[in-house]
Amino acid sequence: MTTAVADAHDSHDEHGPAKGIGRWLFSTNHKDIGTMYLVFSLTMFFIGGAMALVIRSELAVPGLQFVHPEFFNSMTTMHALIMVFGAVMPAFVGLANWMIPLMIGAPDMALPRMNNWSFWILPVAFGILLSTLLMPGGAPASGWTMYPPLVLQTGDAFPFLIFSVHLMGISSIMGAINVIVTIINMRAPEMTLLRMPMFVWTWLITAYLLIAVMPVLAGAVTMLLTDQFFGTSFFLAAGGGDPVMFQHIFWFFGHPEVYIMILPAFGVVSEIIPTFARKKLFGHDSMVYAAASIAFLSFIVWAHHMFTVGMPLTGQMFFMFATMLIAVPTGVKVFNWVATMWRGAMTFETPMLFSLAFVFLFTIGGFSGLMLAIAPADIQYHDTYFVVAHFHYVLVPGSVSPSWPAPIIGCRSGPVTCTTRNSASCISGRRQYSST
Repeated sequence: MTTAVADAHDSHDEHGPAKGIGRWLFSTNHKDIGTMYLVFSLTMFFIGGAMALVIRSELAVPGLQFVHPEFFNSMTTMHALIMVFGAVMPAFVGLANWMIPLMIGAPDMALPRMNNWSFWILPVAFGILLSTLLMPGGAPASGWTMYPPLVLQTGDAFPFLIFSVHLMGISSIMGAINVIVTIINMRAPEMTLLRMPMFVWTWLITAYLLIAVMPVLAGAVTMLLTDQFFGTSFFLAAGGGDPVMFQHIFWFFGHPEVYIMILPAFGVVSEIIPTFARKKLFGHDSMVYAAASIAFLSFIVWAHHMFTVGMPLTGQMFFMFATMLIAVPTGVKVFNWVATMWRGAMTFETPMLFSLAFVFLFTIGGFSGLMLAIAPADIQYHDTYFVVAHFHYVLVPGSVSPSWPAPIIGCRSGPVTCTTRNSASCISGRRQYSST
């Protein structure tokens, strides 16, 4: 009898994650879901990178070399949509899933079933988007901005483009709600907001940005849909609409979107540099206020993408100066990163090398952005490869590059940063996870 009881007690087959594919399909574990986001992001990165190779091969020498012009335009459009919505954003959502509960001492994300759902929407969305490559008329070829009336000339792929963008937005909003509820409600005792690590802070701000602007994109593409299929004329000049209005709506989403991609990277670098400099982050609170200022200013600079549409001089002046103003909180961040490294006991492991490259290259990319902020100069730069170069100079070393070393340093940097801010709350978080 005693032996039978002992055998039953020693059997732990029912413990642990589910076996096989069910573990991933039905997981509510934040680490599993974070891993799926990261793997999905890497997959999309390779697909989007293959499209970039097509683009660069075509442009290697003058003249048509490899693909037809229509397919080339499809490649630029699909490359951008996949890299922005499929590679960069899911990478940082994956890091948020992995790291935020660990950094704030929470057992999991606040809404684990919605967490699972928000991930599994993404493969469906990008499956639909990629399927347009096989449709009559080809994939969307209007650029990732989807400007009318050009986008309305898309073939059978048009409604699938709109539906996939809606699904991406739904996934982003669900993930953002989860992050906000987790951070606000599930922090360890005594971890006040200003004691949170910078990665948690940047993601909290990013989540609010997502909730604010993703519905704007959804409204814009829905109006495109009704213009195409239901006889409306929101953006059709022949029916009394205004194509420039779409640009205003899109960029009201589009400029905060670029900060949605860069703010989590700021958080990653703000964790890695103190770890390898063996110092506390210089000016933690000013970094928080700078990130919040950047997020606020991102809502009032959208028309710097539109200096050539014929806006009044007053509008050009406002958007020019507002854009330049963003350089101030960004400069605070760069100064604080450099000050953190100053006289630190630095070692140069791979994550630190990536972060150093980030600081230098992102700063140069930011300076090119200041050049584009100058309205009379931007009129000359507009629709040139200088704009493309600025965008990639900021996004590749700015967003993509920090997402690579982040998983390496994640578990190491979280407790280090947190312990320097508030040892009691971090110790409670580590105790909670000592058994997992």
